[in-house]
Amino acid sequence: MEQSFIALIEESIKKHWDYNALTDYKGATLQYKDVARKIEKIHIVFQECGIQPGDKIAVCGRNSSHWGVTFMATLTYGAVVVPILHEFKADNVHTIVNHSEAKILFVGDQVWENLNENAMPNLEAIILMNDYSLLVSRSEKITYAREHLNELFGKKYPKDFRPEHVDYRRDEPEELALINYTSGTTSNSKGVMLPYRALWSNAEFAKSVLNLKVGDKLVSMLPMAHMYGLAFEFIYEFIVGCHIYFLTRVPSPKIIFNAFSEIKPSLVVAVPLIIEKIIKKNVLPKLEHPAAKLMMRIPIINDKIKAKVCESVVNAFGGNFYEIIIGGSAFNREIEEFLHSIDFPYTVGYGMTECAPIISYEDWKRFKLGSCGKAAPRMEIKIDSPDPQHVVGEILCKGDNVMLGYYKNEEATKAVLEEDGWLHTGDLGTMDEEGNLTIRGRSKNLILGPSGQNIYPEEIEERLNNFPYVAESLIIQQANGKLAALVYPDADAVSAESLNEDALIKVMEDNRVELNKVLPSYSQISTIKIYPEEFEKTPKKSIKRFLYQDVIS
Repeated sequence: MEQSFIALIEESIKKHWDYNALTDYKGATLQYKDVARKIEKIHIVFQECGIQPGDKIAVCGRNSSHWGVTFMATLTYGAVVVPILHEFKADNVHTIVNHSEAKILFVGDQVWENLNENAMPNLEAIILMNDYSLLVSRSEKITYAREHLNELFGKKYPKDFRPEHVDYRRDEPEELALINYTSGTTSNSKGVMLPYRALWSNAEFAKSVLNLKVGDKLVSMLPMAHMYGLAFEFIYEFIVGCHIYFLTRVPSPKIIFNAFSEIKPSLVVAVPLIIEKIIKKNVLPKLEHPAAKLMMRIPIINDKIKAKVCESVVNAFGGNFYEIIIGGSAFNREIEEFLHSIDFPYTVGYGMTECAPIISYEDWKRFKLGSCGKAAPRMEIKIDSPDPQHVVGEILCKGDNVMLGYYKNEEATKAVLEEDGWLHTGDLGTMDEEGNLTIRGRSKNLILGPSGQNIYPEEIEERLNNFPYVAESLIIQQANGKLAALVYPDADAVSAESLNEDALIKVMEDNRVELNKVLPSYSQISTIKIYPEEFEKTPKKSIKRFLYQDVIS
């Protein structure tokens, strides 16, 4: 089999020419032939202004059809894509554009409002993705190409643009395809260099396990500048010939609900936070009713209730999907046990940007509760531990999905990537005899107890997040060695009960006492401090822990 990622794109465009491809939710739709035409026009602009294969092209904006087109156009031309999260602060964007040596920056209108072109002196042009208009041009060639684009296109294709005109270059497996800057929870961004083999391998993995067909619909709500959303809500679906709907606004639970019920996606890809919010707000309160609790205890009725509850949760996500894939960060154990108990079709995968992103996965029908599946095809996993089944160790992986290294950062590359190809994930876990991987936490987050005991803050936070009025929490080790919890309260619940500050402090103290009853003595919480706003997060919705280490002194 030819291992060419670009060949997969080309084949899909030719094969699905007259099918719907990309839709901005509540907006315009592009068919595969429209995508091909736009790709061709971007190629003409690149050509006219001397962009060479291997040159860097940065893309920064909210998810949209034109974001997808720009991404495909850059890769099929042979340039390197630098996707930048639209939520990054302007300084971050400037730094990434400069560090990556990007020649052109494609931006969304909201991103552009905050940027300063003078802070990015090496760019030859800044192009608005909404309509591909030139915002900044530092080259007469680019200005000419953009102003005469339709004329240049007409000269190249005087009759009309047909499937046989789609003829893209072929990539080499080790060739650099994109540089994805992580927004680490513990340090500054690093540019992950992903080769074509990693994109190809992730696409082939998805084709072999995810069962989508031509014309199936999908809602893209995870940021495309992040590998999880890019790989499994866009690239794979485009290759299969699906119809992708982009939520171009911030995907609040209400917008997601409306989109799901209208579009009825065939697959749902999500981070735990979205699933938890929807279930906590819309499903669990109904089950707290005394009658529901009583009926859950009666075996025969219990099964009927479970089936009914499962149906209502399935319908909340459109009612037409094969499974929900959850990944990106730790999943709340209580919510997971609830989904498992009602036979809900969900699975939890594990990956990281450095693997573009998949490391482990299992189909929902064979998925083991609490795990995150087995090694994905073309990947190996091992636990750095004397007894991987029982003693926690760092998770290492190796295979086609693994990055080339960090861009212009040999030191950081050597710290995680061994010469024989094993990648140190920085995550801790165990693996059972069947190969099911269970994550225990981030090795960087590990806290040492008073006598050297390992304390996993995520496990304590998971428990605390299930207590009344807690939206999210963060466990921090104070200078005196004691543990404290920062809690961002559930604003809706607080206002519904009209709790004042004193009442909320008392509730949190009660929560602390109750929590400590189930924690070992070395990981007891000494104090809870209320934090007034939601914690800042990475694209995977993990809390940026390093920002909060000094909040409680």
